[in-house]
Amino acid sequence: MFFQLSTYLIAAAALFVFSAIKVLREYERGVIFLLGRFWKVKGPGLIIVIPGIQKMIRVDLRTIVMDVPTQDVISRDNVSVKVSAVIYFRVLDPERAIIQVENRVEATSQLAQTTLRSVLGRHELDDMLAERDKLNADVQEILDQNTEAWGIKVTNVEIKHVDLDESMIRAIAAQAEAERARRAKIIHAEGELQASKKLAEAAKTLSSESQALQLRYLQTLTEISSERNTNTIVFPLPMDLVKPIFDRLEAPGD
Repeated sequence: MFFQLSTYLIAAAALFVFSAIKVLREYERGVIFLLGRFWKVKGPGLIIVIPGIQKMIRVDLRTIVMDVPTQDVISRDNVSVKVSAVIYFRVLDPERAIIQVENRVEATSQLAQTTLRSVLGRHELDDMLAERDKLNADVQEILDQNTEAWGIKVTNVEIKHVDLDESMIRAIAAQAEAERARRAKIIHAEGELQASKKLAEAAKTLSSESQALQLRYLQTLTEISSERNTNTIVFPLPMDLVKPIFDRLEAPGD
């Protein structure tokens, strides 16, 4: 009888010691409560938790990657889009992550959804498509401010998709095509303006130098004569070339 009692006591003591020993990994911390009140944060490594008196809750300190479900957002210019995102966050303060919020992951997810709709709703569609880095930073800053009380740090937010309906896609394509046509016309007009300026400068130079005009005339005749064709070309003779001859003939005393 005594032997059996001793065996039971040894087994109970071994079970008590075994249940009191906890091992926490490098990325884990244990939030210890003593008779229902917060006591301290322990870990990593081997720790002792007295059963019935103390209770331990494990907290993972690694970065959590969480998809934000697709949200229906109406932009400032009244365009309806569907936006999805992903956020990265981790626990910095295990005590507050356990005491201040019941379910830190669910709370962060809900906060991310409402913040995403709120921030994107203040911007136009063009901003959503062209300035994602700025929008990511705005959403991350607001989330980080709100989760700080929970001991959570939001390290990054990335908008993954901005989905439009077919009619809006066609409208954007038409707008882009019109913009390309506008730029082509502007470039063509600028080219014509530059060419006209150069032609005006050339005409001014030729008009001020009669020799230059004659040389240009002879060069043009040479270029035409080098072309092999059967067409007859009537080339006007500039009066500047023959005017000195007429003046000499009409001069008195000749």
